[in-house]
Amino acid sequence: MAAATIDVPRWTGPLPTRDQVAKMIDHSLLRPELTPADVAAGLAVALEHRTASVCVRPADVAAAAAALRGSDVAVGTVVGFPHGGGTTATKVFETGDLVSSGAQEIDMVIDIGRLRGGDVAFTQDEIAAVVHAAQGRPVKVIFENCYLTDQEKVAGYQAAEAAGAAFVKTSTGFAGGGATAADIALMRRTVSRAVQVKAAGGVRTLDALLALHHLGATRFGATTTASILADLERRLAGEGGNRWTP
Repeated sequence: MAAATIDVPRWTGPLPTRDQVAKMIDHSLLRPELTPADVAAGLAVALEHRTASVCVRPADVAAAAAALRGSDVAVGTVVGFPHGGGTTATKVFETGDLVSSGAQEIDMVIDIGRLRGGDVAFTQDEIAAVVHAAQGRPVKVIFENCYLTDQEKVAGYQAAEAAGAAFVKTSTGFAGGGATAADIALMRRTVSRAVQVKAAGGVRTLDALLALHHLGATRFGATTTASILADLERRLAGEGGNRWTP
C-alpha cells in the first residue's frame, strides 16, 4: 500500500533555484514491477535533472553505477527493504555486497518490531553494524514512522545518531503512511545538525517538498521528479525575483 500524496497549501514563500531542488531529490526507482528498460529510463531522468541521487533496487546497483559513472548523481540503494525483518548479519552482508557493486548511499530499514518492543540497544547496534559495513558512505535509516509512537520514534532517532547514521528517514513509501509535517518537525528537533532528515512517502508535489523542507527535511525520495521540477520552472518564470536564499 503506497503512502498517500501529502496535501499541503500552495507554497507562497520564496522559491529555490531548479538546481537547489534537484540536489534535494533522491529519484526513486524501487517499485517491484520496473523492467530493465524502466530503470534505464529512470536513470536518464536523474541524469537529465542532475538529482542528488537515484535510489535503485539492489539488483540494479551495478547497472546504475555503470550508467551514472562520471556524473554527479550518486547511486543509492536499499538494505532490508521494505520490511526490515532480516537479520543484522544479512543486512551487513547486503551492505558490503552493494558497496562492492557501486552503491554510494545506503537506505536501511530497521527491525521495526524490535524497536516497538523497546529494544533500543538492538536498534543502535544494528544501525552501527550497517554504518561500519558502508565504509564511510552515508547511511539513511528508515523508521516507517506510521508504525511507531512518538516515544519510539525519538528513541530510534537518537539511536541512529549515536550509531553514526547520516540521515533519519520517515518511511519506505510502501506502508500505509509516509512523510508528515509532524514527523519531520519531530525528527529535526530530536537529532543534532550533524544528522540530516529525509522525507519519503507521498512527496509528489513541489508544494509538499517545499513545506517539508521548511520544517527541516533536506533530502526527499520522489518518483515525480520531472513534474516537481517542471512546476518549479513555471513558477520561477512567473514570479520574477521571488527567490530563496539558502
